[in-house]
Amino acid sequence: MGKYKTAVRNNVLFWVDEIKTTDILIGIPCYNCEESIGYVIEQVAKGLNTYFSEYKTAIFISDGGSLDDTRENAYAVEIPENVARRVTIYRGLPGKGTSFRAVFELAIMLKAKAIGVFDADLRSITPEWVKFIIEPILDRSAGFVTPYYRRHKFDGTITNQIVYPMTRALYGVDVRQPIGGDFGCCPELAAFYVKEDVWETDVARFGIDVWMTTCAINEGFKVVQTYLGTKIHGAKDPASDLGPMFRQVVSTLFYLMGKYEHNWDRENSFKAIEIKNNVDEEPELEAVSVSMNDLREEFVEGFRNFRPLYDEILNSDNISRLDGIYESWAANGDEEFDTDLWSKILYDFAYTYQQWLRNKRRLVDILTPLYFGRTKSYCQQVMNMDSREAEKVVQDQAAIFEKNKPYLLKRFKLWEK
Repeated sequence: MGKYKTAVRNNVLFWVDEIKTTDILIGIPCYNCEESIGYVIEQVAKGLNTYFSEYKTAIFISDGGSLDDTRENAYAVEIPENVARRVTIYRGLPGKGTSFRAVFELAIMLKAKAIGVFDADLRSITPEWVKFIIEPILDRSAGFVTPYYRRHKFDGTITNQIVYPMTRALYGVDVRQPIGGDFGCCPELAAFYVKEDVWETDVARFGIDVWMTTCAINEGFKVVQTYLGTKIHGAKDPASDLGPMFRQVVSTLFYLMGKYEHNWDRENSFKAIEIKNNVDEEPELEAVSVSMNDLREEFVEGFRNFRPLYDEILNSDNISRLDGIYESWAANGDEEFDTDLWSKILYDFAYTYQQWLRNKRRLVDILTPLYFGRTKSYCQQVMNMDSREAEKVVQDQAAIFEKNKPYLLKRFKLWEK
């Protein structure tokens, strides 16, 4: 279970003794979110009071040791008296996953019937989000509820370029936001999460979202998607420093491929997941800036540095195609880094990861420049599209990953022999 047996500090146990139980627990993981935390808590409390007033409800703010006024602001915001609240610093490895661990453990202590979690940087959350996330858990029509958002075409590139198409192709399940951040789960699933010995790994950081979704799919819990409308949050330029997040998410994705190989190493019949709810009014999408030049430079410089290592990892045809893109971009050309090549590169890396005896995190770092390159081509392709047109591109990409799945299976079969 790692260094600490629990992420819940002793001071929270006094609160547990005080309130004894709760029907619904909402967790809000946070770190340095002083400007947004109050709004998120206010909206969650309104949702609980409006839609679940007959239930006993509580909000747990699971903080990573914020250095600003996040915790003070979390206590300062006024909420209905019938909604319990606790703000605390969790214990354990710093990261979003440890924050979730504290939420899950507390839910078990309080015998919660439904657990929901919302990001602390949301600016588009409404009270209805609580209803849409919690209802399927309470009525037992779902064990895990994932969000379905409308997002800016440049937001969520790790999801769009890696996690969504890989999850869909591997497990045959169309979960659009496998690392959505806002979700609901049943107590049985929370108990499964808590017992897993992953809390000293990347799962304790940014790997948590893809880990939760993949486990829910493969451990037999019913997954449903709930439409939440527009997601507006602290989105970042895809060319900005996503290093730790990229490494932790992709490492966890590849690790889970090994764990659940028995579920994807076959022809999965594709299963669309129902999307529930209608949202009456949606705020306009906020623009997410992207630096095409930075993406190009990250690819060119990284490819030049790691070129000898790519020979060890990539199929010879794939490396030859990459050489052509590098030569074009280094000369300010514009050759496309297409999805067919990108899917095969990810499959090459996934195969190599399972048998790599050196530093696996280093292996994922070597993938990063190629991710920047593919992201540049995607951004260029959708530059003049609206969000719906760009979404069709993402769907078409996922279909190519599915079409190329035999390429992955062939590589793994060769390895097993």
